[in-house]
Amino acid sequence: MKIKCVIIDDERLAIDVIETHLKNFDHIEVVATFKNPLKAYQILEQEKIDVIFLDINMPEMTGFSFIDNLSNKPLIVITTAYREYAVKSFELNVLDYLVKPIPFSRFLKTINKIYQQVYINNISSDINLQQEPHIFLKVNKKLIKINLNDILFIESLKDYVKVITSIGDYVAHKSLTGITEELPQSSFIRVHRSYTISINKIIALEGNTIEISNKKIPIGRNYLKKTKERIFNINDNK
Repeated sequence: MKIKCVIIDDERLAIDVIETHLKNFDHIEVVATFKNPLKAYQILEQEKIDVIFLDINMPEMTGFSFIDNLSNKPLIVITTAYREYAVKSFELNVLDYLVKPIPFSRFLKTINKIYQQVYINNISSDINLQQEPHIFLKVNKKLIKINLNDILFIESLKDYVKVITSIGDYVAHKSLTGITEELPQSSFIRVHRSYTISINKIIALEGNTIEISNKKIPIGRNYLKKTKERIFNINDNK
């Protein structure tokens, strides 16, 4: 089964942009789109929706009022032309906040957050959880699906990252901070300003060096304490 979403925006062009972006992802289905948010409540009661792409400023009802009146809240992604509502939005526990016009590179980060929530945290019982957890990476104008279990480590290359996996390496125009935020913290940890690693792929730890596959990865001084706590499952309160 697919991740089901609805799009709510009083501007048809804004809906079209999101729909066009979503056509790149086979596992996401746009169930319906609405220019009037009041009309969206019925389908949310009738069908299990996993994600709502929601505008804020709409004549019939604001996005915030819409959220307040939801009985069962799916993942919410705010889509707006205004930056000043970001703090209030995250106070309502929205998944992400996208500012129009929405570039595809930024939209891709949101999609990876959605996949992490659905496949890693299992928030939706209607999604086929047999699907292996993954992210999408834009490499040479192509979207590459990378299974999280295949990732060994990620190396920063200034404005790019190199994702080293068990089946090949991929270079993408992305920051190490950005891609690390898209990965589940339970399985990945940043150990150096230039490296994020898969905890499960560690072969050995010697001093301030981690060995993964045939690569020795340094642990940065500022990351050492947290890294060793995570690796050895040390409780901070002990």
